[in-house]
Amino acid sequence: MSAKNKLSLSVQYPDSRLAASIARPKVRRWVQAALLGPAELTVRFVDAEEGRVLNRDYRAKDYATNVLTFAYNDGEQLADDEPTRADIILCTDVLEREAGEQRKSVEEHAAHLVVHGVLHAQGYDHENDDEAAEMEQFERDILAALGYPDPYADTAG
Repeated sequence: MSAKNKLSLSVQYPDSRLAASIARPKVRRWVQAALLGPAELTVRFVDAEEGRVLNRDYRAKDYATNVLTFAYNDGEQLADDEPTRADIILCTDVLEREAGEQRKSVEEHAAHLVVHGVLHAQGYDHENDDEAAEMEQFERDILAALGYPDPYADTAG
């Protein structure tokens, strides 16, 4: 979580609904907060159709999901100066729906999904309970440092 990690970031808005409210400087701040080393990342905001196609074609799940991470050097032992390379896809439709269901602002939920995606890009996972607990705590810590509430707190009650 260092602001000193070298970052090459592209933020794309083929679905432009969040381009003004979730602008590039905000996304950069969230990404930088979750970085453990140098990175070359693309964060792309897409509609439900593109999200569904990507999830279907690459994960064999025929529905749009909130965030997809395509980590291109996943599992590789990186040299200290070698960047993590990944595309992080956020589906605007799912992000907005989930934010409403969870009674969170779209910004809070977007920050969480970006941090979640960046951690995935760097090898974090939640395939078992121990990994999930570690990743979720790291997300809480990063988001708290950014001034956002616990993304796992029960807000539906």
